[in-house]
Amino acid sequence: MSLFPDDAPYRVLARKYRPAGFDALIGHAAMVQTLGNAIRSNRLAQAWLLTGVRGVGKTTTARLIAKALNCTGPDGDGGPTIAPCGVCANCTAIAAGQHIDVVEMDAASNTGVDNIREIIEAVRYASVSARYKVYIVDEVHMLSKGAFNALLKTLEEPPPHVKFIFATTEVQKVPATILSRCQRFDLKRIPQHLLAEHFADICRQESVTIEPQALALIARAAEGSARDGLSILDQAIAMGAGTVTADAVRDMLGLADRGRTTRLLGAVLEADAPAALAALQDGHDAGAEPQAQFAALLDMVHALTRTKFSGAPDPDLAEDDRSALSGWAGQLGFPALHRLWQLLLKGHAEINQAPDAHQAAEMAILRIVHAAGLPDPERLAKLLDGGALPATPAAAAAPAPASPPGPADYAELVALFEQNLEAQLTRRLTDDVAVVHMTPGELQLAAVAELPPAFTNDIRRCLEDWTGRSWRVTLTENSGGAESLRQLARRREAVAREAALADPVVVALMREFPGARLDAVELPTEERRIASA
Repeated sequence: MSLFPDDAPYRVLARKYRPAGFDALIGHAAMVQTLGNAIRSNRLAQAWLLTGVRGVGKTTTARLIAKALNCTGPDGDGGPTIAPCGVCANCTAIAAGQHIDVVEMDAASNTGVDNIREIIEAVRYASVSARYKVYIVDEVHMLSKGAFNALLKTLEEPPPHVKFIFATTEVQKVPATILSRCQRFDLKRIPQHLLAEHFADICRQESVTIEPQALALIARAAEGSARDGLSILDQAIAMGAGTVTADAVRDMLGLADRGRTTRLLGAVLEADAPAALAALQDGHDAGAEPQAQFAALLDMVHALTRTKFSGAPDPDLAEDDRSALSGWAGQLGFPALHRLWQLLLKGHAEINQAPDAHQAAEMAILRIVHAAGLPDPERLAKLLDGGALPATPAAAAAPAPASPPGPADYAELVALFEQNLEAQLTRRLTDDVAVVHMTPGELQLAAVAELPPAFTNDIRRCLEDWTGRSWRVTLTENSGGAESLRQLARRREAVAREAALADPVVVALMREFPGARLDAVELPTEERRIASA
């Protein structure tokens, strides 16, 4: 006896709101247009193959195709249509999965030749009540090699009253001989904004109050799958008893502990080992596995890098996370972010292999903190060339001030462009111009090769963005024979090579070892790199 005799059995949202017509499909307009044109012009394929990740509508589309082919209209006199009526006997039976002429088969549990032989025997007989006998084979890639071979002839030349519809999540496992006999539709992941609109419409129909940010979080977690998103929405509605908030969704999806991840990453970037270990232990005490903690760090570094590229953090993040990412994105360069990503990946791999995952996580965090406290390679290169170390070991890892000082000389200016991944401008500064005069806020160059008209404006804009001060960049004629950095470096390399070849010791060595050659000469690190580039 039911505890709720007046209530109808509950149907999960994924089944309740399964599209009943092609107009209700979201994200697949190109496929619908192609099928509509084919039906209207009577150019129907003998077989269709639907591919895509789980939950994008493959089986639903297969049933809709079966309805479109067999719909007779409300009056019983209609023909194939891209807009099946949904009320005729064929439409209602197919929607309920009870039509005798529409056979659905799961290839995961019917993989053998005998299962396909049953289909081959059955296709010889005319349909009972439908216009077409339709065979829908889900996860077709699971069929055995023998089953695929047995199907080939029938698939290529089926009786005129038979249509095949295959669905698969792993199309690369379907033999080419099968693919060549099918009309293929690739169902893409459904865009997040379409999923959010779809879920909002369902919430209105269900009289559920939901915050816009909660919709965005659910659409993002669905990863392009309508079914996955509806399952998450179902859970969120049950959790909130009809009211869904963004905070509740974050907590349900395990996103609420991003604040702990933010604190851990902040301690790492500040090279604060005690704080980093404490944050790691805090997560461990809360039940987070070391692998999950490092996966969360990787996810945040990825979000940080995307924020630096786009200039704005993901709006789906909590306010505190957006604020932290915006700050770090303005302070960290791409080289530092790439090094951090590689160190985290290495740590994640070590944790999976270590006998004690928590110990491995602590050692990996300490290594990353130690690396964050070291000067970056550019500073080390300057040290080797006679420069000075930063004032403190953590200076390179600590966030730079919002308005960093400008480059001290032309070599530092070129290095600034290289660090910010302006490859084209870096090459032109190295190869195509010579520096005439440079002071803070002013740069005068001479062209040694042809330059685009916007060159000086591009240089000025970048320098002002990176240094926070105004710059005056001018270009003059190269009347004095000034040399670019690369020309200067290669000339110095040639002079050094001539001097080395004239050295008595080198002359004696060449004489003692016939066929020997001078492979390289020592130049300052930056000149050697430029000369060999």
